[in-house]
Amino acid sequence: MTTFASGTDTLTRDALTVLQPGFTGTTAPDWLLRRLGEGLASVGLFGRNIASPAQLAALTAQLRAEREDVLVAIDEEGGDVTRLEVRTGSSFPGNHALGAVDDTALTRQVAAELGRRLAACGVNLNWAPSADVNSNPANPVIGVRSFGAEPELVARHTAAYVGGLQSAGVAACTKHFPGHGDTAVDSHLALPRIDADAAVLRARELAPFRAAIEAGTKAVMSAHILVPALDPQRPATLSGGILTDLLRKELGYEGLIVTDGMEMRAIAATYGIERGSALAIAAGADAICVGGGLADDETVRRLRDALVDAVRTGVLAESRLADAARRVRELARWTAGAAASAAAEGPRSASGTDIGLVAARRAVTVTRSPDFAPLTEAPYVAAFTPVANIAVGDETPWGVAAELARLLPGTTTGSFTGETAGEQALAAAGGRRVVAVVRDEHRYPWMARAVRTLLAARPDTVVVEMGVPQAAPRATLHVATHGAARVCGIAAAEVITAGRD
Repeated sequence: MTTFASGTDTLTRDALTVLQPGFTGTTAPDWLLRRLGEGLASVGLFGRNIASPAQLAALTAQLRAEREDVLVAIDEEGGDVTRLEVRTGSSFPGNHALGAVDDTALTRQVAAELGRRLAACGVNLNWAPSADVNSNPANPVIGVRSFGAEPELVARHTAAYVGGLQSAGVAACTKHFPGHGDTAVDSHLALPRIDADAAVLRARELAPFRAAIEAGTKAVMSAHILVPALDPQRPATLSGGILTDLLRKELGYEGLIVTDGMEMRAIAATYGIERGSALAIAAGADAICVGGGLADDETVRRLRDALVDAVRTGVLAESRLADAARRVRELARWTAGAAASAAAEGPRSASGTDIGLVAARRAVTVTRSPDFAPLTEAPYVAAFTPVANIAVGDETPWGVAAELARLLPGTTTGSFTGETAGEQALAAAGGRRVVAVVRDEHRYPWMARAVRTLLAARPDTVVVEMGVPQAAPRATLHVATHGAARVCGIAAAEVITAGRD
């Protein structure tokens, strides 16, 4: 067991215990190891911390050498949001693809295999799944991260995902409570607002969270959103009415409540991370997620001191902080036991490690005209590239060009954006057949115009939609993958080239 450094009192240890900070680099810095010795109980990992499974396993072993019961958390949704495979694209399709298949047994298998890969690397808390109902098609931050737009579908797949992930000994963190799907603003950038009435919210947004709680989710992540029907003044992360009265008392949830990243502007721009963290714990949160942008010892010190000062000035009850720290330690104990049980039982997936590709292939939907001719020669792939949302990041590759180049050597590609994207793509393609790859075409007028331009000039253009397929198919071959993971690109390329000699 951990021996805490001398001189750290109970209040200070509890303040450190409720933090989930990040850091830079692929090995643990000295300051982080020192904080683990002083009471820090959790560490958050991001793509910048991961070079390979072996390196990640060595990193988590380094952390556990300092504190054996440390919670090592990651934001590994699979699909578009991946940290394990940030440089290559995910081996697993995301939620929207799984919702399109609508086979809860498959969703559980995918989550279990992803959980096994995390556990093998020493990760024991995953900030996933997204249980948001994507009820607003213009949502800039959820989209394919959601299982779909129907509450019942999202609920049953959320429960299946939680069960699969936790069967591998990795705690699920269901997010973003009370539901981020009906927003038109990215909370990384500003504070979104949902104006639905309370009855609609309970029937729609809360259904997946009820299912997750029934499935035994070990953690729930709060959303930085303002929901006036539930609390007209404070965003959910800082609202006792939402975290304590609704989530704890009404829904009966007893597990860990984690905040979304506190440096996101929805909180930081109005409250600041120090005051925001104290208000979040006072409202009922148990763990403060920080580190996506602020990832240094100074941030940890500032937040620790802010929580201690909040107790001493009466803003935060010492008993509330102690209760939050207790829940963190309880989850750490669960992960230790669950990991041992999962290891003793051994692998249980009959489909093996290719389950992600199996799921991606099943998720593809195809609209094909009778006169469609399969590609037999190397095409030109025109990727119409929107600005990636911050949760996804712009460093993860996406598309179909790499797999098409393997199947049809000589395939070339270019990326286009803006009002003349279609004309630019036509000029770049020359005489080659065009494969147009889009992502949420319905959200970008310029992208829809580019597709129209291509189809008018080249009616045999193939269109691949790798976001939420809302736009009506118009091409002789329209392929919807329901996500942009690497395996989704493989599945699409197989359809495009099917029937070639």
